[in-house]
Amino acid sequence: YELPKLNYEYAALEPYIDAETMEIHHTKHHQAYTDKMNAVLEKYPNLAAQPLEELMQSLNGTPMTNEDATAFRNNGGGYLNHKLFFEIMGPKKEVDQTLATEITTAFGSIDQFKQQFSQAAVSRFGSGWAWLARNSAGKLIIYSTTNQDSPLLEGNTPIIGLDVWEHAYYLKYQNRRPEYIEHWFTVLKLL
Repeated sequence: YELPKLNYEYAALEPYIDAETMEIHHTKHHQAYTDKMNAVLEKYPNLAAQPLEELMQSLNGTPMTNEDATAFRNNGGGYLNHKLFFEIMGPKKEVDQTLATEITTAFGSIDQFKQQFSQAAVSRFGSGWAWLARNSAGKLIIYSTTNQDSPLLEGNTPIIGLDVWEHAYYLKYQNRRPEYIEHWFTVLKLL
């Protein structure tokens, strides 16, 4: 797998997410997850042919050693999580009306969704992610995961993911995670 290219320049999300953070986040962090995930998959050519999402969902049933499964969980999760994170952001809104309607139905309004989602992101202790996902029953859910754990591990399909690791915001926001989250909604192109 290769590092996915962004559909925008690193400076395109200014002033909400600075170019330096974007470049480091993409070329250093996401690249490292890509490289380490590939190193695990090289040991298992039969698994490497599977779609990554399916492999993540069935991770416990693979022939990987415990050490390799943990490395794939961390780095495959980091790869998939960041891929989604960078895809759903952009300098211009591309509102998904179907999703907006579903969110309004599930949470009462877009503003109420943002409040609940922000709470999940702010309350994540340490490093992790906030998610809007669809569970196996088709219901939209908001929750957070630790480290690079993907919703796929729990049988959920990620729709919106917000990186709340400090590397995603510290250069600009330092310890002001709530401010980062509030500004991030400006570059979330789906809503």
